[in-house]
Amino acid sequence: MGHAASKPDPNAKFRVIGAGLSRTATTSFGAALTELLDGPCHHGGTQLLCSDESVIKRWIDVFRKTPIQNEQDKKVIHTEIKSLMDGYVGCTDLPGNAVVEELLEIYPDAVVICTVRDPEKWWQSIRPIVENANFTVLSWILAPVPRFRYFRTYHDALDEGNFGKAHFKEGEKKMPSAVTYERHIEYLKRVVPKDRLFFFDVRDGWEPLCQILGVPVPKDKPFPRLNDAAAVEGIMKSGIKQGMVTWAGIGVTAAAGLYTGLRMARIL
Repeated sequence: MGHAASKPDPNAKFRVIGAGLSRTATTSFGAALTELLDGPCHHGGTQLLCSDESVIKRWIDVFRKTPIQNEQDKKVIHTEIKSLMDGYVGCTDLPGNAVVEELLEIYPDAVVICTVRDPEKWWQSIRPIVENANFTVLSWILAPVPRFRYFRTYHDALDEGNFGKAHFKEGEKKMPSAVTYERHIEYLKRVVPKDRLFFFDVRDGWEPLCQILGVPVPKDKPFPRLNDAAAVEGIMKSGIKQGMVTWAGIGVTAAAGLYTGLRMARIL
């Protein structure tokens, strides 16, 4: 996790559906799962933007078939999600937290753990991104960059699919707001059996998480304290920088071609 995608381990058993929203310490939670369950964890943002481009394209195809309308789509979606998640001990953040119902069916022995924080602090953390991000400009900048060029398409598919259905009411602008956090909690309580749903605040450390998972508490090892915002923003900044450099190169090449063409026209 962090700035590198985790590699699947064929011996890993999928045990935890991390259902917390972004900015609820999902990166720290993923690192804790890796430690406790001795296997790689699928942290959504990192896996999407640091893996082969086919990964984000496959998730786009999944969400375009949601909400599931028929058995054929259900079979395709379940097969694809399983292929993407097998080899990990669990998942955190998007896109996993938007396919909780599907993951419950695919992995009947898994538990759902939602990382939590104060709703108001969560909104203050994510509000600047929601209100200040210009996705049109960002899409142009990222257009020549592998994986990142599908970022807008991916989010549109989320909003039109499962995530939008669970978090936005008909007629509302499809954009996170101060009520999104509570709607997410309500969604989980609605679709997850009570005996499989747990809420966890990373500030509480190892003990409650180990109790949920039925594993020993690590000795002399501090609970991971990683920064969700820094982890994903670092990846995005790298993509934006790459896009700007690429566009600059395209501009120089185009200018050189135009100059050469004009000189040749004069000669001819």
